[in-house]
Amino acid sequence: MGVIERGVFSDMTSRQPMPLAIPPAMVKELRHLLASAISDAKAYDVPGLCRRLNLADGDEQEAFSSKYKYAQKRLVEVSAEQVVASARQLAAEEQHFELSEQLAKIDELNGSAVTILTRRRLIALFEGRPLAREIDDIELIRSLWPIGSMRAPHPSDEATLEDYLHRHTIRNDDLTQRDVLETLGLLSCSRAHLFKFLAAVTAPDAFSGNEQVELAEKIDGLLRHDGYTLALAGRISGSPFYAVRPAPSGSPADASISATLAAFDPTQVHARWTMAMERRASEPAGAITLARTLLEDVCKWILDQAGETWQEADDLPVLYRKLAKVLKLAPDDNTEQVFKQILGSCQSVVESLGALRNKLSDAHSPGPKRARPQPRHAELAVNLAGAMATFLVATWEARKSDPVSPTTTPGSSGTGGKKSA
Repeated sequence: MGVIERGVFSDMTSRQPMPLAIPPAMVKELRHLLASAISDAKAYDVPGLCRRLNLADGDEQEAFSSKYKYAQKRLVEVSAEQVVASARQLAAEEQHFELSEQLAKIDELNGSAVTILTRRRLIALFEGRPLAREIDDIELIRSLWPIGSMRAPHPSDEATLEDYLHRHTIRNDDLTQRDVLETLGLLSCSRAHLFKFLAAVTAPDAFSGNEQVELAEKIDGLLRHDGYTLALAGRISGSPFYAVRPAPSGSPADASISATLAAFDPTQVHARWTMAMERRASEPAGAITLARTLLEDVCKWILDQAGETWQEADDLPVLYRKLAKVLKLAPDDNTEQVFKQILGSCQSVVESLGALRNKLSDAHSPGPKRARPQPRHAELAVNLAGAMATFLVATWEARKSDPVSPTTTPGSSGTGGKKSA
């Protein structure tokens, strides 16, 4: 039973753009790896292979002396761009794990890194637990790394990394899971290979049921700090599988909401919105709490400006109903059926945000059985709160500029209730 192969960030290096500048150390390593890959060929094939890779020609006798030196001599004579192009061509024709890894790292110079700190936290998720429950760890590892041909770490009596892992994880069991993953290079491997590993350990033939979902959620929470997300990619035989993708940087409305709330109140209201946006991915529970508080702030601010009163104990639905009267947003204030429906839906959104906050936010102890909020829940709550806050502010500004529509209730003194400081 093999690990499911899934389409995470592609390791097909030929599709990647050339980075603006490749560090000399990376070019030097690529030259070494390409020369080593070329030297895997038969000596009499090396000259022809070099010609096919657009490297200088030579005779077979030189290749028979040292295949590696033959290739290295020609590689030092060409530019970094040609080394990369030749390496891509060979990697496309033959499987060379280390060569492909170096090409992937070069391609990833253009993108956002997954930091060492995040990688250590990901490794820590497997401390004291297997990499897979449905299959053996060694089977999962073998599907991702060519451990049968990789060298064992020095010093070691084993010839290959597979022999080394078999001895120290199966026969002797004296390596921790952290030791295994660091030996495999998870701290320094390409981003593409890291993502392939994360897709494999959350595949249904590695884990199933709640254990699979919970592991995927933990990985997703860690990746989001670096701008990536482990998202549901589909289902196979009824079970979910996941792939790593860039995390959404925010909804298209974020900028316009920010501008509106900054103009309305640049300190508390806009600050609340900014904090809610920042915590959508990293602290979903806190973001949900801030989403509700944002709407409470806006309602209180507008009620104050309109000379209306409110009580400290008023919750969000109560505040919204008071404000709806001031702004004429109650469904009964409109004769058009479509507007009645829209305004009724707005009221439902506000009440639902209050309920979501009570159920999923960090405002109360979660208890052992309460559902845990996920980034998608926070994204929904914050975006809805931002849209509603913008609508309320825009409606208040329109009411103030419309002489026909009064902005205060006749006879209101603005002193009948307790207001916020």
